[in-house]
Amino acid sequence: MVSQTNERALENCIETSLIDYSRYEKGNPADFDREFAIDSAKFWRFLEKTQPEELEKLKDRPNWQRLILERLDRKIKTDGILSILKKGLAIDEAHLTLLYSLPYNDANPKVVENFERNIFSVTRQVHYSKSDPLLSIDMVLFINGIAIATIELKNPWSGQTVYHAKEQYKKNRDPAETLLQFARCVVHFAVDTDEVWMTTKLDKNNTYFLPFNKGFNFGKGNPPNPNGHKTAYFWSDTLNRRSFTNIIQHFAILAPGDNKTPFNKNLCTFPAITNLI
Repeated sequence: MVSQTNERALENCIETSLIDYSRYEKGNPADFDREFAIDSAKFWRFLEKTQPEELEKLKDRPNWQRLILERLDRKIKTDGILSILKKGLAIDEAHLTLLYSLPYNDANPKVVENFERNIFSVTRQVHYSKSDPLLSIDMVLFINGIAIATIELKNPWSGQTVYHAKEQYKKNRDPAETLLQFARCVVHFAVDTDEVWMTTKLDKNNTYFLPFNKGFNFGKGNPPNPNGHKTAYFWSDTLNRRSFTNIIQHFAILAPGDNKTPFNKNLCTFPAITNLI
């Protein structure tokens, strides 16, 4: 019980910060579609509220919602989610914007207004597996219902650290599951109160994690934080709406290989923390 309580406390801390200070919505795990790895409630709410005219171009098709989801799924598998977030999704004569860009300044009120229409959300204990419905990931971050990042949390007070979170990704997370497929989520984070590590590709024991820390005294880790956890920058700075969107638009990159390179052998990069702070 102590372990569960402490890890739940860290989840509470992150969720509260994202909702209260970064204007995320709280997601409902029941809204998660395991087949397509989306928050279906927020995905359709975003499209209906922001692009009803584009949806009308498709609503005369049989099973038009299924058509959109299947086309999105195919494009992710061939181009990766970053490309679709930046370019949108074309289906016949319709074009769906899935992420409104971060405005460079306040000169164009329409761009500012559109960016504010993006729905950022955080969902805890997401049961993602089609083969084992009991498996869950601690947190998933969504933008407009599209899964962007997963987070596994550990609390040293429970006797486990970020290194146990990394091992959990390697040993207990099957990269064949839709949510965990390469370039489906942009990034996967292992987090405790002291350190953050990340990977853009889950490959069981071959998974390679990079530190996502500030460094301290010219070394690894993070400096003491007199106001809370050492890793508070992660959820208060990195994951706020503007910073996270900026990373997706300008710094996260899926480098294409040649025609002979299988898609899952391409390289997806996510910036180190020193690029952001």
